[in-house]
Amino acid sequence: MFTGIISDVGEVISRSGGVFTIRSHFDPATIALGASISHDGCCLTVTAVTPETGGCTYTLDVSNETLSKTTLGGWQTGTPINLERALKAGDELGGHFVSGHVDGVAVIVEIRADGDSRRFTLAVPPELARFIAPKGSVALDGTSLTVNEVAGNHFGVNLIPHTLTVTSWGRKTSGDRVNLEIDLFARYVARLMEHRA
Repeated sequence: MFTGIISDVGEVISRSGGVFTIRSHFDPATIALGASISHDGCCLTVTAVTPETGGCTYTLDVSNETLSKTTLGGWQTGTPINLERALKAGDELGGHFVSGHVDGVAVIVEIRADGDSRRFTLAVPPELARFIAPKGSVALDGTSLTVNEVAGNHFGVNLIPHTLTVTSWGRKTSGDRVNLEIDLFARYVARLMEHRA
């Protein structure tokens, strides 16, 4: 389980099929083999860790299913990755409950300045649009964000300068694809309503 509060921006340093090596600033002594880390919102398992000055590198095995259903299939050497360590009992829940199970891919259709912040408009697959509500929560590339407005299968979010600086969002451009996880509560409410209909 995660919160959607990004704690590091890692980088893909190599890829061989579904095996990725990631560089991060995490203390290698705190990463056990088998640890779960959110990578752009996708929960993945660490299979090896190598200490480095100022952090570490570690490897991941990514299934073909994950590569096909998320943006991970497009990762290449140099791709920046939003990282979050798994939530521990007693940790502050600063965002919202995020499972690390990506529901689909959204596409950035517009970015515009709003003071020092940036407003992003995204398009989502129609089957996921019904789960997104104004002032509800979504996780986009692992980042917990509040929905501003919804129109059909488009919705908007606002990112403050801090978020743009400490995540990969400051590098996003129109046309970029991002991993989307809908709010857990929205999913269960929709399921309950289906059974009541």
